[in-house]
Amino acid sequence: MKVAFIGLGVMGYPMAGHLAKAGHEVTVYNRTASKADQWCQEYSGKSAVTPAEAARDAEIVFTCVGNDDDLRQVVTGSQGVFSSMAQGATLVDHTTASAEIARELAIIAAEQGLTFLDAPVSGGQAGAENGVLSIMIGGEPAVFEKVMPVIDCYAKSAKLLGQAGCGQLAKMVNQICIAGLVQGLAEGVHFAKQAGLDASAVFDVIQHGAAGSWQMTNRHQTMIDDQFDFGFAVDWMRKDLKITLDEARSNGAQLPVTALVDQFYAEVQKLGGQRWDTSSLVKRLEQ
Repeated sequence: MKVAFIGLGVMGYPMAGHLAKAGHEVTVYNRTASKADQWCQEYSGKSAVTPAEAARDAEIVFTCVGNDDDLRQVVTGSQGVFSSMAQGATLVDHTTASAEIARELAIIAAEQGLTFLDAPVSGGQAGAENGVLSIMIGGEPAVFEKVMPVIDCYAKSAKLLGQAGCGQLAKMVNQICIAGLVQGLAEGVHFAKQAGLDASAVFDVIQHGAAGSWQMTNRHQTMIDDQFDFGFAVDWMRKDLKITLDEARSNGAQLPVTALVDQFYAEVQKLGGQRWDTSSLVKRLEQ
């Protein structure tokens, strides 16, 4: 298919690459043009100077940018993709954003004869590079069926969870669960060290039992080794948790642990850890 991919960050860059490797005709746009040029040198595809140019004649346009404001700019701005997308084309948004903007874009898309899916992802940079992301999707079933063969290029699992906005709500559930898991793991690592245990040996054992999780398997050793210069940045997590807590205030959900962990991440930021991996929660325990 002829597709466009807007946003070549740590997630979008390899995701667009999987589309090209699968044989799709890919046009990319990135705010920093040199990144798009680099992508074109690595993969079979071409770059555009505006989102509108990238989206022209594309059957599916993918976006993966920073936040609600970035998304509005590349979609509804004067040079946004909605200004050039052909009738019947589909916008698939992989940004982690609010459910509100997903619903907003779905309405605008329908008014313009377009279709829309909100499709935030989970699995981190490694998941994007290896093509094994989990994708939570909101939108119409017929549109979901249309794009699934393409999304499969970089998905391990993808599920339609309801109307527009439901994908973003599901991603909030994902971040709520991660926040508590990482804090528990941080406290476990800290306790093991304070108790004089061989922390690596402890986690080699318990990761195979009831306490096991993706976070424990992939992050316990780097936490023990004080390594955080990789992965999902604290700044990004705080952005996601703000969206989640705002939504909770709207729907009445009680998220005491999530709110507390968000404040712990604020302390990590004050330590200079804005770009550290989210597993850096352990650093504040060691102060």
